[in-house]
Amino acid sequence: MPAKNDIDALVRQAVFGTDPQQKTELYRTVRRAALDSGIYPASIQGLYKAAGKGLYHGITVPAINIRGVTYPIACAVFRAAMKDKVGALIFEIARSEIGYTAQRPGEYATCVLAAAVKEGYKGPVFIMGDHFQVNRAKYQENPEAELKTIKELVKDSIEAGFFNIDIDASTLVDISKTSLEEQQEHNSAVTAEMTRFIRGIEPKGVTVSIGGEIGEIGKGNSTVADLRAFIDSYRRRLDKNMEGISKISVQTGTTHGGVVLPDGSIAQVKIDFNTLKELSKVAREDYGLSGAVQHGASTLPDEAFDMFPRVNTVEVHLATGFQNILFDSPRFPSNLLESINRHLDTRYPNERKTGETEEQFLYKTRKRAFGDFKKELWGIPEADLQAIMTELENRFSLIFHKLNATDTVKLVKKYAAK
Repeated sequence: MPAKNDIDALVRQAVFGTDPQQKTELYRTVRRAALDSGIYPASIQGLYKAAGKGLYHGITVPAINIRGVTYPIACAVFRAAMKDKVGALIFEIARSEIGYTAQRPGEYATCVLAAAVKEGYKGPVFIMGDHFQVNRAKYQENPEAELKTIKELVKDSIEAGFFNIDIDASTLVDISKTSLEEQQEHNSAVTAEMTRFIRGIEPKGVTVSIGGEIGEIGKGNSTVADLRAFIDSYRRRLDKNMEGISKISVQTGTTHGGVVLPDGSIAQVKIDFNTLKELSKVAREDYGLSGAVQHGASTLPDEAFDMFPRVNTVEVHLATGFQNILFDSPRFPSNLLESINRHLDTRYPNERKTGETEEQFLYKTRKRAFGDFKKELWGIPEADLQAIMTELENRFSLIFHKLNATDTVKLVKKYAAK
């Protein structure tokens, strides 16, 4: 097993190496080092089954999207988690993020597992494919080709240690149809097909935790009737004894990245916590699922996070707020920020909407810098990078406390450890 001070070099080689075969071998080396250290990729299925049985409540699992500089940020997550005894924690990356951040599943899992080794973490690590979303236009043009692309991504992800997969076919919901079941028909059919595919390739002894989604984030709020229409139709399409989804993502008023005002600040968003509470209640009590999942939450005011465990939200997805800490930190190199902004103006003019201010354009577009400026971001001077990581670590700790995810190591060991 490599020494902890060697793991930094291994990760950098795995991320920036140019030989695909060598990179694959480095991924394996890091995974072996993790296993030798008592660290292993795991499914959160057991914990969520326990929630569906009412064996615990009042805990919301934070699912953290790391879009770039993944290794040091994952180190900051693990430091905060170990300090607060957090076991109920997910690392995730979405289908879209895999593209614009230039991080394939093998690389992402390697960075996360290496960070666990570096920080001396022990136990299961939950890595998830977030929003493995069906592109509506591509599906309408050629459904078989679009689903084949997603299946290939799922296969790569599971091989890399992603034992938690969120399938998002909510883009196929057709509100022009008369009945709710007709509206959810393609969503339920595709989610069922992907469930069968995952069950057919998951490793022996592992039940991959699968999530479904009933309302596209940023669109109209979900209802209990939507939830019932989707799950009832979905379950009819599965074999009787096949394990289905463990959770359901819903829309209650948020949008990914938040709503950006002309001055670049984020508008206050009002979440319908009553609806979220009712959706989680029905999901658990009537269908045995772990509960409802909230996306697009990282830019909410701090006081909002206290509410999620109170209404039994099983999981909250967090991304842009951490990105903002990185780019907006006073320790982020000003010359690099200027280069990024100039690049975004030149490279992505088609993404600028009519009437949009420069601040709004840069805010929504700067996530692309994670891929376009990957080496430069990893090359931020060490003192500055560590100062930013301390900011992030403190933020992770705050969120862990607000979501009541602290002191969950024993809970995870009881229900979700292998």
